[in-house]
Amino acid sequence: MKFQKMMKNIISIKTAILLILPLVVLVLSCSEDEEVYPRTRLFKPVLQDQLFSIDNTIVVDISKSKEALNYELEVSRDTFKTIEYRFSMDTTYAVINEGLVGEELLWNTIYQVRAKAFADESEYNSRVSDLGNIRTQKFPTTLLAPNPENDVIDAIAKVTWARNEAKPVTQLRVFAADDARLRRPLIAVPVLSEEDVIGTKFLSGLSPQTTYQIAIYYGEELGGWERYTTLVALVNKEGANVIDLTDNTDPASLPIAYLAANDGDTIVLKKGRTYDLPQSGEEDADHSITIIGDLGFESSKAKLYTSGNWNIVPGSNIDHIRFVNVEIEGEDMGGDYVFNPNITGETHVTNLTFDDCIIHNVRGILRMRSDMFVENYTIKNSIVHHIGNYGLLTCDTDGEGKAAVSNLVFENSTFSHVTIGIQTRQNMQSVLFEGCTFNNFPERGRQIFRFRGSDGFDEAINGVTISNSIFGHSWDPGETGDYAINAVDGLTESNITVLNVYATTNFAMSEGNEITGVPSSTYGGSSEDLWDDPENLDYNFKDGGFNGRTDSGDPRWRTEL
Repeated sequence: MKFQKMMKNIISIKTAILLILPLVVLVLSCSEDEEVYPRTRLFKPVLQDQLFSIDNTIVVDISKSKEALNYELEVSRDTFKTIEYRFSMDTTYAVINEGLVGEELLWNTIYQVRAKAFADESEYNSRVSDLGNIRTQKFPTTLLAPNPENDVIDAIAKVTWARNEAKPVTQLRVFAADDARLRRPLIAVPVLSEEDVIGTKFLSGLSPQTTYQIAIYYGEELGGWERYTTLVALVNKEGANVIDLTDNTDPASLPIAYLAANDGDTIVLKKGRTYDLPQSGEEDADHSITIIGDLGFESSKAKLYTSGNWNIVPGSNIDHIRFVNVEIEGEDMGGDYVFNPNITGETHVTNLTFDDCIIHNVRGILRMRSDMFVENYTIKNSIVHHIGNYGLLTCDTDGEGKAAVSNLVFENSTFSHVTIGIQTRQNMQSVLFEGCTFNNFPERGRQIFRFRGSDGFDEAINGVTISNSIFGHSWDPGETGDYAINAVDGLTESNITVLNVYATTNFAMSEGNEITGVPSSTYGGSSEDLWDDPENLDYNFKDGGFNGRTDSGDPRWRTEL
């Protein structure tokens, strides 16, 4: 019995050893594995909270790493081509201000911040981590931001401020754009008490196409500053081939001047004054002209008013008709046009251009029939609104060799409350929409592109390009809530290129009439969510988080970083 008991004990011990042995091997294996893992660099620092600014200071809050001994921060204004400030800190939270870096940070300025974490041995220090951009706040001031349309011309700036009776403005000083700390005034002029009462002073002696910083002072106390960029003089009114109407108050002076002008002349109109657009009949166009609104401090452009339309003399061959910095208004959106030529006998305009214009309340901008041809039709830097059922372009005659536009460019412009876009019964060579904002465009059920010619006459031969643009919902005058449009007719064989084009969620195209590739990105809200007041032509971005706010739509509405 003792022997049997002893044998059982031996077996139990062996069993225990067999059970324990794998665990011992596993433990030893783990120990060996741990020993072969090399030590690595610290992870790059990341933000605990987003960078933010208070006045002209920057707050940085980095997530703590238990293995980091300290951190180094670098600050730049030119994406680290140069370093403005470099400093070490033992904590993960820093307020970058004069006490930390030895001087005040600049106001209303974009800075870049990056960080590096340090270990007990330098070979394990982290790599540099870019923490992002942050703009400091604007200096608190009673100085009003300039309106680039009304507050600057080529050599004069209109400086305005809200009066503070406790602190009268006594002086204006002008600084170069790169004098960041306002240390070297280029011009210093006193502000008279009567000027301070109305809060306005016209400051002359500036150079064209130059950016300045203009500051107000209460005695020697700085009261704030704004950046003013002077304009290029649009025309030398004393130059040859220039007809100056800025001192002429007769609305009929423009048609009279056109008839008297030589081919290629320029007619200058006064800002804020209304002139008659030449009318169909004896005032038809037969030679090149540029009609340009002068610079000025009035609140509205020079206006061309029509109760009909301008036409072209049959058989003419005109190099250019250009409208620059003017407003064109029709009396009747149901019956007036800018141009409405219906011509027998081949007639050509090489370049028809609207640049920095406002066009509204017409049935159509350009309607062409029969034997009328335009090589290049351009609308750029303009606002076009409340256009009737002949739209932005209508080529309205069937048959080979009839009325056509070859190349169309809509660039850096806003189109709103427009019934229909482009309609033609002929091929075009090219169509480009670049940097445009479209909303309440076209009317529900209507087309952006209506290429309605017979087979072989309904294409853009060299393609359609739509880029850096935004589409909101269609125009729904009956307020049905149905925004679907028949976006395209024709163009079945044309190449359509779409790049960086957004649409709101209430932009809708009917099935079978979609423009391939539009949109390339969808904004997750409505037109009303995206823009401040689109019904009243205010297309500034309401949604500051919109991804396309810096590079999409008409540049006049884009957000600067």
